[in-house]
Amino acid sequence: MQVRRLHLTLMILLLTALPLSAQVQKVVWTEWETISPEGEEFTVSMPKNPTTESTAFPYHKMEIKARLYMASSPAGPILAIASFSGIKSDPAQYTEFARFNSYIDAFKNFFPGKVRAKDALTKMTLVSSRPFHGYTGRSYKLSIGDLNGSVNAFVTKKRFYAIVSLNTKKDDALEEKFLTSFELPDRPTEQPKATATTNGEQVLNPDDPNAPKTDANARNRTGVQPEGDSNPQPAGTEGSTDPGGTPNPPAASGQNSSQPKRPIAGGMLNGKAIYLPQPEIPPGEASGVVLVAVVIDEQGTVIEARAVSGPQHLHAAAVNAARLARFTPTMLMGEPVKVTGTLSYNFVRSN
Repeated sequence: MQVRRLHLTLMILLLTALPLSAQVQKVVWTEWETISPEGEEFTVSMPKNPTTESTAFPYHKMEIKARLYMASSPAGPILAIASFSGIKSDPAQYTEFARFNSYIDAFKNFFPGKVRAKDALTKMTLVSSRPFHGYTGRSYKLSIGDLNGSVNAFVTKKRFYAIVSLNTKKDDALEEKFLTSFELPDRPTEQPKATATTNGEQVLNPDDPNAPKTDANARNRTGVQPEGDSNPQPAGTEGSTDPGGTPNPPAASGQNSSQPKRPIAGGMLNGKAIYLPQPEIPPGEASGVVLVAVVIDEQGTVIEARAVSGPQHLHAAAVNAARLARFTPTMLMGEPVKVTGTLSYNFVRSN
């Protein structure tokens, strides 16, 4: 009889504790605040008093400086913003596309260990491109252990942001409230660059991609060749004269060092990669080989990727993985060059 009474008492305590824990959980998320941390570009609404962390970690030959703003609950809901810097916005050295991919790769290595054990199974799948206020952005589905949710990622000139909503159970209202509260200022409009001439006038810089195009046969007063001329010649070449009226000799062939070098063919590139992540396998049965044609820039980053063969439903996973691959820069006559080639991904049906 006493044992039966003890069991009954324990059941009553357990049933009483469940609604109390639910009330505590509800209190955690009732108070929200709008934050705009110093040194950041964003504004967002989060549960009150989120934790903050600043750290740095190596990524290839670079150092990523990271800030993490997070509101979490032992029961499951996790709302977080990861802010990264360290990869300079320099289109001449590192395209915005490649810069975004590198940040995403760094995020996948950094974030899972902050919310679950480092060995927790992590899966991140691209859903769509999502430009935001003029910035490059994408949306992903993310799962880390028992947590599932969404990530919106954006890259500005100064920083990279990943806005994360995870939960152990589906809560569309909470996810939408958080993700849609994130705001960035509109991307500034880049003005055409100008160069000063000796008489004080200004002319558009022909190397600026935003500069308006001019007639292919035009020359400006400084002798700069307009973009698009198929036979560029500096001022004072064949067809012109010096102040004394003596024709100048034509420029020697091969002197135009500004002519872009064509990519070289690299063939099958799997064995040449220094970092080759495996693709995320889509749900359901998945088997087959997908070939992805890629273009690698002078720094060894994949800047273009497209599937050229294999099962259609596996193309997106293979292309996403190919975009994250890294290679040692290829040198030709002492100068780095672009490379074209193919990556092969073999999907095996899981039992």
